[in-house]
Amino acid sequence: MMRFVPKKIRSFLRDESGSVVTIPFVIWMPVFLAVIVAGMEVGALSIRHTQLERGLDLAVREVRLGTGENMDHETIKTMICENTTLLTDCDSMLRLEMIPLSLRDWTEPARDADCYDSAEPVRPARQFDPGQPNELMLLRACYKYKPITPVGSVAAAMPKDADGYAAIVSFSAFVQEPY
Repeated sequence: MMRFVPKKIRSFLRDESGSVVTIPFVIWMPVFLAVIVAGMEVGALSIRHTQLERGLDLAVREVRLGTGENMDHETIKTMICENTTLLTDCDSMLRLEMIPLSLRDWTEPARDADCYDSAEPVRPARQFDPGQPNELMLLRACYKYKPITPVGSVAAAMPKDADGYAAIVSFSAFVQEPY
């Protein structure tokens, strides 16, 4: 069969000088691509978490200093979402918990955050108690998002719900100012 192939093509097919570079390229290229994709995923996660922390801090500041105002779930959620620019669909993917804590009779709040579940969009808030003056409060925010690469090494290590959403949880503790 090689008889019918022109001479230049035959010599190209028999030349093995490039094979020394090709094999390491084929072996290492997927590793480098995986590192690059993981870096993009960690960067996006870091940006989302920073935005959620900033929005939560600014909202908590307003709650603390807004003496006499009764802040409800939707008001605080709107304040957080207005202070974040990169959290897509923030109003529907953000869930808040506000839990009063007693320093004298300490009971640890639940460790797992109550995150938005897209299968049950009308589920009521887990606990949202605006608190009394001089009361220690824990405000916990959970934001659900779709990872950039759901099968990447970073996203595969994250716990996800049935729809493939991962969660970012931020919390802030503060004392309600007296009126």
